[in-house]
Amino acid sequence: MKLIILGAGGYGQTVADIAEQSGEYEEIHFLDDNSTAKNVIGKCNDFVNYKDCMIYPAFGNNKMRLEWVKRLLNENYRVPTIIHPTAYISPKSKIEDGCVILPHAVINTNCVIKKGCIINCGAIVDHGCIIEECVHVCLGAIVKAENRIEKCSKIEAGNVVEARKFPVWS
Repeated sequence: MKLIILGAGGYGQTVADIAEQSGEYEEIHFLDDNSTAKNVIGKCNDFVNYKDCMIYPAFGNNKMRLEWVKRLLNENYRVPTIIHPTAYISPKSKIEDGCVILPHAVINTNCVIKKGCIINCGAIVDHGCIIEECVHVCLGAIVKAENRIEKCSKIEAGNVVEARKFPVWS
């Protein structure tokens, strides 16, 4: 399978690294509007030429990433979820399309990680949480039990969201 990554910046490079380590992709290329790097094969809107590929929008801006994830899915493109081999994900949790789970992240029992989320290195999402679309749980951040994190928000590196601070059932 071929992977096309929209955006060749730092986050795009991270996604490519994790995708390579997963062993699931034969080829990985970038589309980027501002880069002339050798592995950039076109502009972002050239995605229309790659219907047979998985396409991941690697934009750190949560709202922009959400727009792209929705656009790609609405146009019937395959948006992968890319998971580093050292991440732990409970088999009782659900990870939707377009998420990236980085090294040593933990997603505990009965969590739902919705479209386009980034669960960064060493981040922990404890049991019963719902992480809405395109949330970024940054490096080492902890979302304790039974929280619902609002769409397109960012939990900064090292922050701890106390249990039920944003209750799932409100």
